[in-house]
Amino acid sequence: MGVRTLCATTLLAALTAVVALTVRTGGDLGRPDALLCWYAAAWVLFAGAAWTVRRVPVRTAVVLILVGGTALCVAALSAPPRTSDDMYRYAWDGRVQAAGVSPYAYPPDATQLARLRDPWLFPAGTACREWDLHTGAGVCTRINRPSERTIYPPVAEGWFLLVHAVSPAGGRHKPLQIAGAVLAVATTVALLLMQRRRSGDARRVALWAWCPAVPFAAVNDAHVDTLGALLTVAALGTAAGARRGALLGAAIAVKLLPVLALPGALSGVLAPGRSPRARLREAASVLLAAVGVVALTYLPYLLASGSAVVGYLPGYLREEGYEPGAVGRFALLRLVLPDAWAGPAAAALVALSAWYVLRRGDPKRPWHGSLLVTGTALLVISPAYFWYALLVVALVAMGGRWEWLAVAAAGTALYVADALHWHGVQAAAYGPAAAAVLAGALLRARARAGKDRRRDGA
Repeated sequence: MGVRTLCATTLLAALTAVVALTVRTGGDLGRPDALLCWYAAAWVLFAGAAWTVRRVPVRTAVVLILVGGTALCVAALSAPPRTSDDMYRYAWDGRVQAAGVSPYAYPPDATQLARLRDPWLFPAGTACREWDLHTGAGVCTRINRPSERTIYPPVAEGWFLLVHAVSPAGGRHKPLQIAGAVLAVATTVALLLMQRRRSGDARRVALWAWCPAVPFAAVNDAHVDTLGALLTVAALGTAAGARRGALLGAAIAVKLLPVLALPGALSGVLAPGRSPRARLREAASVLLAAVGVVALTYLPYLLASGSAVVGYLPGYLREEGYEPGAVGRFALLRLVLPDAWAGPAAAALVALSAWYVLRRGDPKRPWHGSLLVTGTALLVISPAYFWYALLVVALVAMGGRWEWLAVAAAGTALYVADALHWHGVQAAAYGPAAAAVLAGALLRARARAGKDRRRDGA
C-alpha cells in the first residue's frame, strides 16, 4: 500500500468514526451545543481525505470510494435522526397512502385520520417537550407542522409509499434511513459509471461519497432530496433529449429544487450561430418530457385532492421569509441593497446565470451549467437547511468544481447556528462560501490561461 493510499484510508477511517460519534453522542437539535465542533471535525477530515485521494491510483481510489461511502452510511445508520424530524412526515405520508387516502387530503392531526395513528408517531402519555415532538389539535406527534397538509411532490410521495410497503411492522425510523443509504450509495455508483463512460476522473466521486452532508442529511436524517439528486445525476449523465427531460421531470417531482438544473440540461441551446430549428427541437424534447412527467405524476393526486395538491408550499414560503419584502433570506444581498430589493435582485441574478448557461454553457458538460445556476440560487437565497445542498454536492462530484462544496458547509453551519439561536449569522456563513466560489473560479481561469499561453508558445 502506497503512502497516499495509506493516508487516504486513515483519514477516511477517522471520518467514519467521527460520523458515528456525532450521531450517537454529538448532540441533537434539542442539545446542539457540541454539534458545530463535531461537524467541523467531519468537514476537516473530509477535506483531507478528498485531497489525498487525488493522487491515489484510480482503481484503488474507486474501491476506497465505494467502501468508504458505504461505511459512512452504516455509521450514520447507528442512531435515530438527530437534527431533522422531516422523515416522520415521510413515514406518515406512506402510511396514509397505504390506507387508500391521498396525503394531500388532510393534515396529520385531522380526526379523519385518527384510526391511522400509532404510538411511534403519536406517543401518548408524554409531556411533548422533546425537540422532535409537536402538538396539534390536542395530540402529541413526531410529525412537524401537524396542522398542515404535506408539502412534498408526487414522486416523493410515491417513494414514501414504496418504503412503507417494503418495511417490516414496527420498523419505525430505520427503513427510511436504510432507504436513504441505498439512495446515497446508488448515487455514488451512478457517478462512478458516468465518469467511466465519459473517461472522467473517478476520484471526483469522493466529493459526493465522503462529503459529511451525505451521511448526516441523506442517511441519518433520511432526506428525500437524495432521490432528487440521483435522478438529476442520471438526467445529466444521459444524452440531451426526451430521456434527459423525463428524468429531470421526475427529479423536479421529488423536490422542486432540481428545476434549477434545467438550464444546464439545455446548455448552449441559445448559442449564436446555431440553427433556430435545431434549437427549438432540442429544447422542446427536454422541456416537453420534463413537463409531461411532472404533469402525469401529479394527475392521480390532482384527481383525488384537487387544488389541495399544492399542500403547505405557500405557507412554507411565507414561513421561511421568501415573500416580497421579507428579510428572512437573501443575507448577502441585504449587505448592499435595501431589504425590499433583495428578493427581486436574487431572482435577477439566478435568471442571469441561467441565461449565461443557455448562451455559453458547454452541452458536453451540462452539470457545470446546472451547478452554476443551482449554486448561485443557494448563495443568494442563503437557506438554513443544509440538505438542500445535496444536489450541489452531486453536481460537484460530476465536474470536480470543489469550491461549491462551501455552499453545503455554509448551510450546515447556519442550520446549527439557528438551533443555537445565534441570530444574524447568515452573511457570516454564506459570505466565506461566496468568497470560496469566486476564488475557485479565479484559480481555474488562471490555470486555463496558463495552459493557453503554453500551447500558443509551443
